[in-house]
Amino acid sequence: MKNKLMLTALLGLLLVGSFAYAEESDDEAKKRLLKEYEKVQKEREKEAERAAKEAEEAAKRSKIYAQKIDEILSEISFQINKIVHNEDDVRLSLFHKKEQIKTVDLIFITADKGLCGGFNIKTLKTVSEMLKEYEAKNINIRLRAIGKTGIEYFNFQKIELLEKYFHLSSSPDYEKACEVIHAAVDDFLNGNTDEVILVHNGYKNMITQELKINHLIPVEPKSIEQTHNSLLELEPEGTELLEDLMKTYFEYNMYYALIDSLAAEHSARMQAMDNATNNAKARVKQLNLAYNKARQESITTELIEIISGVESMK
Repeated sequence: MKNKLMLTALLGLLLVGSFAYAEESDDEAKKRLLKEYEKVQKEREKEAERAAKEAEEAAKRSKIYAQKIDEILSEISFQINKIVHNEDDVRLSLFHKKEQIKTVDLIFITADKGLCGGFNIKTLKTVSEMLKEYEAKNINIRLRAIGKTGIEYFNFQKIELLEKYFHLSSSPDYEKACEVIHAAVDDFLNGNTDEVILVHNGYKNMITQELKINHLIPVEPKSIEQTHNSLLELEPEGTELLEDLMKTYFEYNMYYALIDSLAAEHSARMQAMDNATNNAKARVKQLNLAYNKARQESITTELIEIISGVESMK
């Protein structure tokens, strides 16, 4: 009888051991899947980091040129504003702010793809606030949307969009950028609008984005001190160079905004993926602790039941 009880206890322990082994096998499989997940996630992070660095370099190179052409146009604007404004001269209208603003063209850039955290929120919030501000002043505002996120947001809000541009913010193209800005400039020159504003969330550094609002047309002096010290002399009769310069100024500002926005988007996405990975690791750690606790409790309960059964058979 004693041998029978010992044999029963031994079988019980083997049974518990088999359960524990099965649990450990499941645990090993879980750990293997987590390692594969972490491997894939690291590869994605590396890809996002590489894309962010490439976009950062492109934005930095473009920024130098954009700043220089802004300085030149600011000086030209200062000199032109000293000239008596001729209402019939279309060229000069690009430099003179109208006394009464009736219609404004607002071009804004958002991301085409997701997984970039709160990157689009600043831009969408700013555009919405500007809509309310201009409506309060009885000013008509026309929206030209670049990027899937912004288009879907305002479609959901049932707000009319004048133009919609997909796949441009994710893949900036100079020719397409020219098409966008030329349409806005032509409407201004034809008297359909009184002002053109460009809004995007730009790159500041790898962890910070900066919202930028550029009052593109009319072109106004940005620095009074700099323009007062300017050595630039304007020849009113020479128009071809000015027209070419204005064309380049508008085109490059639009293209630079796209590149700057893309660099900011990549940096925001890299942060979002890093935060998601850290949150996932923390959650997995919590689940592992809960799993091990439950497993230990189960084994302890089964051992107590077996021992109790053996004791009752004595």
